[in-house]
Amino acid sequence: MEEPLTEKERVLTVKEMDVDDQPRERALKYGINTLSTPDLWALILRTGLQGKPITALCRDLMKDNSNSLYSLERKSLKEIMKTKGIGETKGLQILAVMELTRRYNKEKIGERYVINSSQSIYNYMKDTIGNLGHEEIWALYLGRRNDVISAKRITTGSAVASIFDIKAIMKEALLMDAQGLVMCHNHPSGTLVPSGPDDSITRKMKEAAAFMEIRFVDHVILAPTGYYSYYDSGRL
Repeated sequence: MEEPLTEKERVLTVKEMDVDDQPRERALKYGINTLSTPDLWALILRTGLQGKPITALCRDLMKDNSNSLYSLERKSLKEIMKTKGIGETKGLQILAVMELTRRYNKEKIGERYVINSSQSIYNYMKDTIGNLGHEEIWALYLGRRNDVISAKRITTGSAVASIFDIKAIMKEALLMDAQGLVMCHNHPSGTLVPSGPDDSITRKMKEAAAFMEIRFVDHVILAPTGYYSYYDSGRL
């Protein structure tokens, strides 16, 4: 028979911790900005496992992701759930926080976001697709002032070029009475060198937009470290 754990060896529950070690109480006493990243997750996820408080579970979560929110953001629900104690509900809570962060970073108070450079395109889309672990193609539909009317995900997956639907993009543009169009997609590998399929899609989009008398403003490839612009490179 195994010897019972001593008081020193046993993992304390959150309630058994000193008040200054409890995330909720410390946040109330000293401010939310004093909490570590695992403690912030603990406030959100709330409950741990029997014998393992949520604070310890959240330390494991961050440890499994190299103590990096950047690394955690790239994980799918299935990958996040590999941390013991993170089930489907907690995994979805984590994904929801990440999505809210992306939307907050994109939000602009007042008028619509205006595209005036490749950098402004990158700034608008980087939190949406810049750090994804899979490839996605998006279209930005613009008004007369290059203001963003709508942003639509066109394709997702590993073979996006083979299922890229120009007709669907142009149909949306006509329905919205869009005056301009921007294409964006990400390279999960981090490379910013356009591929042959990237060049082919760009050429076809430019031709289709010209035929419909819609300005094809740019095609931007995004990665966590930066971006590539067809317009800036003189290829449009």
